Amino acid sequence: MSTYNDTLPAALDVPVVFLIFNRPDVTRRVFAEIARQRPKQLFIVSDGARPHREGEAARVAETRAITDAIDWHCEVQRNYAEVNMGCKLRVASGINWVFSLVDRAIFIEDDCLPSEAFFGFCRDMLVRYADEPRVFAVSGSFFGVETGAPGHYFSRYALMWGWATWRSRWQHYQIQPKDHRSVLLKTWWRRPVVLTYWLQVSRRVVLGALDTWDVQWILTVWRHRALACRPNRNLVENLGFGADATHTANSQSELSRLRRSTDTKDLQNCLTPMTADTLRDSVDERRWALINVRSVLLMAFPILARVRAVLR
Repeated sequence: MSTYNDTLPAALDVPVVFLIFNRPDVTRRVFAEIARQRPKQLFIVSDGARPHREGEAARVAETRAITDAIDWHCEVQRNYAEVNMGCKLRVASGINWVFSLVDRAIFIEDDCLPSEAFFGFCRDMLVRYADEPRVFAVSGSFFGVETGAPGHYFSRYALMWGWATWRSRWQHYQIQPKDHRSVLLKTWWRRPVVLTYWLQVSRRVVLGALDTWDVQWILTVWRHRALACRPNRNLVENLGFGADATHTANSQSELSRLRRSTDTKDLQNCLTPMTADTLRDSVDERRWALINVRSVLLMAFPILARVRAVLR
């Protein structure tokens, strides 16, 4: 039985993908955690600078230079965009590139600080569920109360603050889904508030109003009635909350204070049947997605937000 607080093998034998952009401060901290694992294969994906953002080209160059400091035996491959592609196209194309070369990988973005246990958990789950078609992803985030024995469960939510998957699952990904309404109706028809929320989010993605790739991945999981394997201890700390973030701008979010757990032994213990844990998923909806009647109304009727601001 492995224990994740023990020293991992000298070289991590699962490919690690590091997604970076223009934030050298957080990139430096996250890269230090990757370096501690000494992965045998490292893929680095970077977007290009936006020409209208003063000083961004220099920050992109500084960020990329951080990943040059590799002092262990490692096969390194880099996929650097010469021009800015945006979050949606850059990340999706980067993942496509990775899976043209390997059949499984661990993905870490520049602002997601993983614990040592995260790497061991992903490695073990990628092996354990490789031939289980119902499991599409492994995620390192847990937003609930850490009670009971450590272990893992299954969720409808394949979160991306440190995650892993296989080529065989990613091949189903659609960057521009045309069936989002039918997928959401089949998944959430019993829960109208959740359904309405995701209909609004996916509509913004399809229309190009929301520049992201991850909603499409969640839709991929739901399209195939699949699941994500999740630990019941949080393994990833998000450093990216703040004004310069793309999607986590609210520095007052309670998740900005979420820390990496130190109680991470025996995460390989399966705590539930292979079905979505609805109670834990409801915590994700409340704390991560912020799904409630008020948020749905504000999304459906943006004028309400303007009226609220005026009344204040």
